[in-house]
Amino acid sequence: MRLLKRASALILRRGVTFYQSRFCQNDSIFRVHPSVAQALAENKPVVALESTIITHGMPYPHNLSTAKEVEAIVRAEGATPATVGVIDGEVHVGLSSDELHHLARCENSLKVSRRDLPYAVSKGLSGGTTVSATMIAAHRAGIPVFVTGGIGGVHRDGENSLDISADLTELGRTPVAVVSAGVKSILDIGRTLEFLETQGVCVATYGVSKNFPAFFSPRSGFTSPYQVHNPEEAAELIESTLSLGLQSGVLIGVPVPEEYAAAGQQIEEAIQSAVTEASAKGVTGKNVTPFILQKVNEMTKGKSLQANIALIHNNAKVGSQIACALSKHRNKRQHGKHSSDSEPKIVVIGGINVDFIAKGKHKTLVFGQTNVGSVCQSFGGVGRNIADSLSRLGQRPLLISATGADSHSDAVFNYCKHMNTSGVARIEDQSTATYCVVITENGEMGLGLGDMDIHEQITEQFVSQFEKQLTAATLVCLDGNIPVSTINYVCSTAANHNTNIWYEPTDAEKACKPFLSDAWKSLSYSSPNLAELFTMNKTLGLPTPEVLPSSPVEVLNVAVALSRPLLEHLHCLVVTLGANGVLVCGEHEAGSVNLQPRKQKRRRQLCALHYPALTVTEEETVNVSGAGDSLAGAMMAGILQQRDTDSCVRMGLLAAQMSLVSPHPIAPTLTSDAVDPNKVQTHSWPKPSFMWID
Repeated sequence: MRLLKRASALILRRGVTFYQSRFCQNDSIFRVHPSVAQALAENKPVVALESTIITHGMPYPHNLSTAKEVEAIVRAEGATPATVGVIDGEVHVGLSSDELHHLARCENSLKVSRRDLPYAVSKGLSGGTTVSATMIAAHRAGIPVFVTGGIGGVHRDGENSLDISADLTELGRTPVAVVSAGVKSILDIGRTLEFLETQGVCVATYGVSKNFPAFFSPRSGFTSPYQVHNPEEAAELIESTLSLGLQSGVLIGVPVPEEYAAAGQQIEEAIQSAVTEASAKGVTGKNVTPFILQKVNEMTKGKSLQANIALIHNNAKVGSQIACALSKHRNKRQHGKHSSDSEPKIVVIGGINVDFIAKGKHKTLVFGQTNVGSVCQSFGGVGRNIADSLSRLGQRPLLISATGADSHSDAVFNYCKHMNTSGVARIEDQSTATYCVVITENGEMGLGLGDMDIHEQITEQFVSQFEKQLTAATLVCLDGNIPVSTINYVCSTAANHNTNIWYEPTDAEKACKPFLSDAWKSLSYSSPNLAELFTMNKTLGLPTPEVLPSSPVEVLNVAVALSRPLLEHLHCLVVTLGANGVLVCGEHEAGSVNLQPRKQKRRRQLCALHYPALTVTEEETVNVSGAGDSLAGAMMAGILQQRDTDSCVRMGLLAAQMSLVSPHPIAPTLTSDAVDPNKVQTHSWPKPSFMWID
């Protein structure tokens, strides 16, 4: 089956937003402390901290003083501490001094893991959050780095008892980096590492050795899969994990300082004795760890408590340095090395969606009953897809769009950290656009449903805030999801400043929007399929065929005929023809079509180039929602790189091919090298067919 056969009929183009901050807005359950909210809004480093160390890890007043000392260390390293706790049924991300005191002195407080959160909230209870619950709150707030003492793991004899900490499964499904001193030696460390591997968690030891730490000891006898030497390497690992959208966490094991490791042997002996006593007394479940820690502290005459505090202090220092390095790395990418966000080369205005792709396992779908298939979530929207494609191909587009202030938008912004989303509005009491499509085994669409109301919030008034960036850009891309008034405003602004606009029609119904007035005369590029091109002509009152042709020769003839009147004002048309490939129409230059942005309108001789489609089999096709957007984004990147027309189109075809075989609309593996025709030797590129346009 040809590459663009579905791309013309099944492209799922939607989306839009101005993301003012990454933290979740306060609601009836989650409360973000003002200092944390401000730091997140300003893209400053924040470190999440758990609170079971306050409620269950140490006696009063050591718990309170340690909590305050840890927060002070985080601040001293240049980050904002966000201690997480549950108070009266509300999850607090960041605690005031009074709230810290409350948890430190609270009797009968809960030890709150993922399992316990609903009960604590429903009953209005207070408690300390474990690693898993803290990760949930940190991710909800948009905090990527979390510091703790040690994580839970697989208990000894866990292969029989199935006593496995929820910390491990949380690491497998929540994209937060956890900085800890490894796991306690009372656990089965080998099986813990095996379980983390099964969960897909990237584990690395921090420092000069790959030895995985065992809390009080810097060496557990086991080796981490990976190693990071400094905060910068750790930050790069975290950023890579989050950018890939794996939805799993990272565990960074930090060895206890060497001066406290000397007491490790004595503490280890005490731990073994305490484990035996706990078993003899029938202590089980979540009560085991507090019992053992108290007994070990008694037997070592406080040395274990001193070592415990020391490693927590050290973790806080290292974790804060990692958070600062991560923030610096992101801000550097956000502003770019050679250009500022205020004047990007390209601005994209369009939709952001959360897509749900359901693919049946049979060639036909039976409506009214359950069909066997698979469902996957991805992040789409035409504007978002094109900006994503450009970002992965070395450009730095500004995306102007809108989302709701909901969990879907949290997921979107976490996935889009590699993009400049500073022009995305996150709007209260609105829902992020969602789209669900059901496709058959062979890739044909059975049914699509979309909630796109948020796109209407991309108003002329909102977009006008970015007029400076619009007028300074080399190219502005609009998708058909945005309101007609916004399109008219951008076209008017472009006409006054000689700015080139690329219009992505999105679908046959929305293709008409610029053509309802003279706004279309300000467009420079457009990339419709044949049905969208038909709508454009019909809207202008131009002659159109009664039915769209099916034979390859007729398709080309009609595409050229429908393109001709639009080229009176448009600089270039890129017409996607499904199985019949891509037709590029525009100004003739040296035997080809001139794709470079025009500086002024002039009379010119017109021609067209026809490029055959690449093939992708039904078995290889995974996701049909981003092929056209990948093609357009890669072609724009090639144009901005001033490549020749053949290279630009081939970049687009290769990007579209990568999209079709990826679960994401824009393949995470998309890079400049991956679509460079000079470096990709797997294709024999036929010479495009040339034709004059009268």
